[in-house]
Amino acid sequence: MNPLPVAPAHRLAERAEEQRWLVSGLWSEEAVGIIGGEPKCCKSFLALDLAVSVAAGTPCLRRFAVPNPGRVLLYAAEDALHIVRRRLDGICAAAGLDLADLDVQVITAASLRLDLDADRDSLNETIVRLKPRLLVLDPFVRLHRIDENVSGEVAPLLAYLRDLQRRHGVAVILVHHARKGAGNMRAGQALRGSSEFHAWGDSNLYLRREPVLAKAAADDRITLSVEHRAAPAMPALTLELAQRAAALALEVIEPHSKLTPVAEPKSIDDRITAALADANQPQPFADLRAICRVRASTLYERLAAMTTTGRIVKSAEGYSLNG
Repeated sequence: MNPLPVAPAHRLAERAEEQRWLVSGLWSEEAVGIIGGEPKCCKSFLALDLAVSVAAGTPCLRRFAVPNPGRVLLYAAEDALHIVRRRLDGICAAAGLDLADLDVQVITAASLRLDLDADRDSLNETIVRLKPRLLVLDPFVRLHRIDENVSGEVAPLLAYLRDLQRRHGVAVILVHHARKGAGNMRAGQALRGSSEFHAWGDSNLYLRREPVLAKAAADDRITLSVEHRAAPAMPALTLELAQRAAALALEVIEPHSKLTPVAEPKSIDDRITAALADANQPQPFADLRAICRVRASTLYERLAAMTTTGRIVKSAEGYSLNG
């Protein structure tokens, strides 16, 4: 047998590597973990918000930066594909994005069973081919036919996902339910099933719905608590699922935010107009694309339409507002 590797204590690194983030403060780079909470706590909305942000490189919840964006692979087992599309469109509207510009790849298979070797192999091959930065699986209960209360059955499935993370350098978000009526328990301990779930995660996000006194049930707030294996947790946040025109997305509720109007998300045309208004000279196409962060074909289309209506003018130097 081979002996285990050892090193003198004085040769160990004096400090750990600097914490690296996929989403600053919310999710560590290449972390596996859980978005957990009772039903109707907007777990899927939060998972999709993370997906949109990682794919676009825009702040999650319009607040938490994404240092290194990349492709996202998503499997939404509980919702019809048109519902997933509608939710993604609403989140993109809140962020001022066009869904067509994002590299979010959706697995459209009717089922995915992590307790079946054939499905595990298929998921592995899909990750090899697409090389996503983030894999989102929502929810865990639809991905198997094991007993979630039995550690010996849960552990191999979580170990498989950990193996995917290590071999392919992909972060993994698993959406999982909490026990009903577990509001008095610590968030991680309230997860349904085996304690393996809580022990597994590098980054975990927990959602709880908190009734607001003297308010209707529709005005309940959602509390987001964050837990990391290797980084301090931030204070809990209060969220709200807000509908604003075409945007439907979670928002962070600031103290006294009801007194402060919330700006409507900007359309692509509005972003183009704002960029040209801020410029002192005509803007070339490449500069506008960098400022507006949209796909080239989308920008060409909107510039042509705005030129036709006379909103902007095109010259040899670039584009500028008309008048």
